[in-house]
Amino acid sequence: MTRVKINELKPLKPRYEVPDVLIQEPPTEPLSLLSQDENGVVLSLGAESQRVIVSARPFRLDIMEGHEVLMSLNSRGLLAFEHLRTRKDTFSYKVTSTVASVWDNIKWVFSSSQADPDAEKKEEADPANQADEAEVEEKVEEGMWEETFKSHSDGKPNGPSAVSLDFSLPGVEHVYGIPEHADTLKLKTTDGDPYRLYNLDVFQYELYNPMALYGAVPVMLAHNSQRTTGIFWLNAAETWVDISSNTAGKTVFGKMLDYVQGSSETPQTDVRWISESGIIDVFVMLGPTPQDVFSQYASLTGTQAFPPLSALAYHQCRWNYNDQEDVQSVDAGFDQHDIPYDFIWLDIEHTDGKRYFTWDPHKFATPKEMLRGLMDKRRKMVAIVDPHIKVDTNYKIHNEIRSRGFYIKNKDGGDYEGWCWPGNAGYPDFTNPEMRTWWASMFAYDQYEGSMENLYTWNDMNEPSVFNGPEVTMHKDAVHGAVEHRDLHNLYGFYVQMATAEGLIQRSGGVERPFVLTRAFFAGSQRYGAVWTGDNAAEWDHLKVSIPMCLSLSLVGISLCGADVGGFFKTPSSELLVRWYQTGAYQPFFRAHAHLDTPRREPWLFGPENTALIREAVRQRYALLPYWYQLFYHAQRTGHPVMRPLWVEYPQDPATFAMDDQFLLGKDLLVHPVTEEGARGVTAYLPGKGEVWFDVHTFQKHNGAQNLYIPVTMSSIPVFQRGGSIIPRKVRVRRSSACMEHDPYTLYVALNPQRTAEGELYIDDGHTFNFNKKEFIHRRLSFANSILSSINLAPEAQFSTQSWIERILILGASKPSKVTLLTDGQERQLEFEFDASMSVLTLRKPGVNAGADWTVTLQ
Repeated sequence: MTRVKINELKPLKPRYEVPDVLIQEPPTEPLSLLSQDENGVVLSLGAESQRVIVSARPFRLDIMEGHEVLMSLNSRGLLAFEHLRTRKDTFSYKVTSTVASVWDNIKWVFSSSQADPDAEKKEEADPANQADEAEVEEKVEEGMWEETFKSHSDGKPNGPSAVSLDFSLPGVEHVYGIPEHADTLKLKTTDGDPYRLYNLDVFQYELYNPMALYGAVPVMLAHNSQRTTGIFWLNAAETWVDISSNTAGKTVFGKMLDYVQGSSETPQTDVRWISESGIIDVFVMLGPTPQDVFSQYASLTGTQAFPPLSALAYHQCRWNYNDQEDVQSVDAGFDQHDIPYDFIWLDIEHTDGKRYFTWDPHKFATPKEMLRGLMDKRRKMVAIVDPHIKVDTNYKIHNEIRSRGFYIKNKDGGDYEGWCWPGNAGYPDFTNPEMRTWWASMFAYDQYEGSMENLYTWNDMNEPSVFNGPEVTMHKDAVHGAVEHRDLHNLYGFYVQMATAEGLIQRSGGVERPFVLTRAFFAGSQRYGAVWTGDNAAEWDHLKVSIPMCLSLSLVGISLCGADVGGFFKTPSSELLVRWYQTGAYQPFFRAHAHLDTPRREPWLFGPENTALIREAVRQRYALLPYWYQLFYHAQRTGHPVMRPLWVEYPQDPATFAMDDQFLLGKDLLVHPVTEEGARGVTAYLPGKGEVWFDVHTFQKHNGAQNLYIPVTMSSIPVFQRGGSIIPRKVRVRRSSACMEHDPYTLYVALNPQRTAEGELYIDDGHTFNFNKKEFIHRRLSFANSILSSINLAPEAQFSTQSWIERILILGASKPSKVTLLTDGQERQLEFEFDASMSVLTLRKPGVNAGADWTVTLQ
């Protein structure tokens, strides 16, 4: 990884540098000087044959490996750095150019005597340069010191302060990331309409569009069949990303013509980042594999928080469940229709007049009684706590924040106030660590009246949403201490979720893992919980786009993501609702949600046939929870995504590079949901030459490296298990995940053509941080030479489970004459069944504890 940081040498005031996002100051290594001349230096990057060439005039950085350029910075000369100034100032006052300043520093570091000491003066004295500067001054005069947007004005006391830098990626045609946008996985060339990163509360957002949405992660990945790289632009101000490509717009025929005619133009993608303020602070991650880039990024911003197991189960939500009786009747409806669920959610109407941390005294008069009723069934609740606080002197939370001076200020020094759900509201300054500490303390059981350990939290509207603000958000000249809101806007939601998660941890004395859902997010938000794609609509295209939206989030570290099942706005047809449940059951965060004005849509309201289809989709999710849980265990340890584009596991297969209608869970399950209305069939691409895939429902075996047409009915969810993998399930589905804690496992062993397979089993208590104290079971399951064994991967860890291995299915097997189980030095024969038509061997009742050492031998 290479970090490039450009700042003003002597700014009028310190320019904002993003704090708290990096988990530590990254360790640095000295660069060794390989060579130098009057215009540049060549530095070794430590790694074998990697080096950086720094050129002075014009300023440029080229990152090389061998003879290959991996990435160039400022190769198009689009570096810009607007200096802070006072109103009377003119351009001639300024430090000449940031480029010269950067180069001065480099010269100083290497004490080069060869550089021309007068070069800088010559350039400054050149009348042509001065003319250019005067012209720039003229051009930007309008809006330099104040901008207006509709009826709003934005005062800029230090003038414009934008920064910009361009990056060239030779050999690259596919770039990804920079969520959040309702767009394809592969980012498009922008043709002057760049992708915008600016957290906004967007009403009924448009699809396939570069417009800003609720969150912003300024991380881009680039991939070709040789290498994956990444760019992390650490800036929290409004940011625009412009993408151009020399192959954009060329048809397949045009590319073939180039090939036939021997056109030697290498594909190249150029990316320009522009931020309104702050500094240039960018990390270049050089891979070379996708997994290397994930690890490099995780070393900077941390990994996905390990959620409680129940958070990976099914969540039932709407705006709003009316009262305690409504909650009780919905809860009973799930039992009556035999559909499992773990969490029921309450939106803003549960509060006393939109005062968060309170309950409506009539509709939710005895919240603890309601929570105990859920707890008796081993279920949980999420209640919303938004960061806009009703200005009301009879409201404890408001009085505390005001008296402590914790509200964001307007430019004149008064508390900033805006309009939101409660009416007139103040906005706590979550960038202030003291404010965050106080906020966290409000989740204590003795502070948050009516709360219990099975109540968790949802932070909505934290872009922040200001109904009467510019673009429905906060004025950029509002003030956080000494910092303008413009500098840190995209961080606000990150801090709200951070403080809330900390509150949930503290209330249990640091024992219990929190669960917090946020709408706004930034780089590093993965450390604090879950994200969803906001206020989508009950339309087929919104169902389709949920896949690339979640994949884009996954690529930049946010693995616990999902979309409102059924669509938030509008009313889904029963077909769309069923297909959305089938898709959502295989996405990481699985929650149904709906707008206040939509008809009720609990899963049993669409007739018995649709109830049965939805029940089956939800039950598939519950059966697969052991696999989901171990994927999240690994995400927390390694930073590798849970939901993956196919190219992550098949990086040399160009057929996968732009694919976003199917995805992998881990490396062993491939999912191609049905997202077309009236579909009679789908075509799934099964990757991997020489590999095989098994349909998880029928156990039919298919070869890899093919497009497979699959006829579908309303009950079909095309899912395939990779040959060579072992996946654990719990097939006795009960009313909540906690009720299944001690249930037995069924192992699905899918053999590859070499007749081997491996997988694992991870078990802990499902809800505390005790896994950090080595309280877990982690076992390697492997099949080779007709022997299936379970080996302890963590001999130093201590945990016991009541669960046992109930059944083992071996897919792609041949019929044995006998099967023996060896455990604790005792050997016994196992009963088995063999289905010759599908080559499936079923071993019945091994009965061995899931945490024990054992081997099964097929003879």
